[in-house]
Amino acid sequence: MNNSIVAAVLLLGLGAGYGLAQWQPGASSMPAKADRQALYWYDPMFPQQQFDKPGKSPFMDMQLVPRYADGAASAATPAVQIDPGLAQNIGVRLASVSRGVLTSRLALSGILAFNERDVAVVQARAAGFVERVYARAPGDVLKAGAPLVDLLIPEWAAAQEEFLALRRSGERGLIDAARQRLRLSGMPAGLIAQMERSGQVQSVLTVTSPISGALQTLEVREGMTVTPGQTLARFNGLDQVWLQVAVPEAQSAMLNVGQRVQSHFVGLPGKALDGTVSAILPATAMDSRTVQVRVELPNPDGALRPGMTAQVSLAQTDGQALLQVPSEALIRTGKRVLVMLAEEGGRYRPVEVETGVENQDHTVILSGLQEGQQVVASGQFLLDSEASLKGVTATAAEAAMNMQPGAQP
Repeated sequence: MNNSIVAAVLLLGLGAGYGLAQWQPGASSMPAKADRQALYWYDPMFPQQQFDKPGKSPFMDMQLVPRYADGAASAATPAVQIDPGLAQNIGVRLASVSRGVLTSRLALSGILAFNERDVAVVQARAAGFVERVYARAPGDVLKAGAPLVDLLIPEWAAAQEEFLALRRSGERGLIDAARQRLRLSGMPAGLIAQMERSGQVQSVLTVTSPISGALQTLEVREGMTVTPGQTLARFNGLDQVWLQVAVPEAQSAMLNVGQRVQSHFVGLPGKALDGTVSAILPATAMDSRTVQVRVELPNPDGALRPGMTAQVSLAQTDGQALLQVPSEALIRTGKRVLVMLAEEGGRYRPVEVETGVENQDHTVILSGLQEGQQVVASGQFLLDSEASLKGVTATAAEAAMNMQPGAQP
């Protein structure tokens, strides 16, 4: 019983091996006619070697396989012809040669910084003394109008007393001149209006935050003497922040002001923020060979803090419509790049192409193809092997031309 099973398995294996040896990509599914004349014989393991008569392969322990003429390709344009049903069975899938704008995306990292355009500096307008410093410290985030320090300015007190005395006289010209003198002394319009309403001298000025933002420096202490023009505090606004991105020098050619940028922050998981390139700095960093790009990001809720890091996706395009094919359709041999060009009647032939930049799943074609042609995107390696067996070599397509912008046919 065991011997019978072993014999049956051997017979089945021999039959399957014979069937695989007889199947050839591109051959018709109909039985071969007995009167077909073989062009040559070959070893499937060494298809480049051809023999003029049948026999045993000198390379492998197997019989040579005949190659028949199928009459599908002419001598002028040699090609491989495959029955459509068989092409579907072996997974042949076509893709069109199209023209479009190539957009590439750079994955970079960035660091948030303060918006150096949104800066406010508070200075003393006149000489005086620091009466009080409110409980503020660098790093505090304050609203506009928050009190910082009280200053006693004797010069303003004397000018206000003179103004109030002239106002009691009723001389309109003198009153206007005295009011102008108060303005020229540096007294804020709000303090002048308060003095006129109350009729009393306002000798103490409360200095407040001019904008909403982060207090960067506070240079006063109680009892200090201040001079005109002395810096008391410095603020940075937070309504908009800068994202500083370092772009490799080799990839900076297509950078443009106004480009859209998408960023993801570690501290804000699941949230993508869109910004705009506001500036491309003119200097290249010597140590890292990178170009600094400044991206503006809105920060209405204050969640973005300078110093945070981000993963940045920067879209690049030169705006030109370029010829392109799916990258999976390319056959890279190491010395050249081929595609299998699909023609009418189930004919396929290898064509050598010149490629340009690659972006995601598409590659730019500089020469060798024309818009609207069909190339094999899946199953091309099997077809290329069949073409090699038939001696169909890759050449540039007859109608091909250099597809670079401005080229003439």
